[in-house]
Amino acid sequence: MNFSGKYQVQSQENFEPFMKAIGLPDDLIQKGKDLKGVSEVVQNGKHFKLTITTGSKVIQNEFTLGEECELETMTGEKVKTVVNMEGDNKLVTTIKNIKSVTELNGDIITSVSWCSGLRLPVLGEERWG
Repeated sequence: MNFSGKYQVQSQENFEPFMKAIGLPDDLIQKGKDLKGVSEVVQNGKHFKLTITTGSKVIQNEFTLGEECELETMTGEKVKTVVNMEGDNKLVTTIKNIKSVTELNGDIITSVSWCSGLRLPVLGEERWG
């Protein structure tokens, strides 16, 4: 399954407590909670280019499945990790104390992230468009 496409956030659950848990300042959480970000994915085999635009903030990351890479987080920190594929439609990685699973079903990408110490995961759904 190919993840390539442009996706816009449709819904988010537990956004504020999750962002606080990962260390994002309150002013940025308030600015970002109502913005409908756009993710653009370009997949070429096992190589991915990901551009996330939320308001004026743009994060660009590249990775190859199964290889160590450096990804920029929402807080601007650069962290080394490995992104793996589970099945043919799930991307899985752990960055510091955050586990993230991104699943593609048709034209919908669902991302679920868990932060250690936080009871509820953050859930975001984006639709291709």
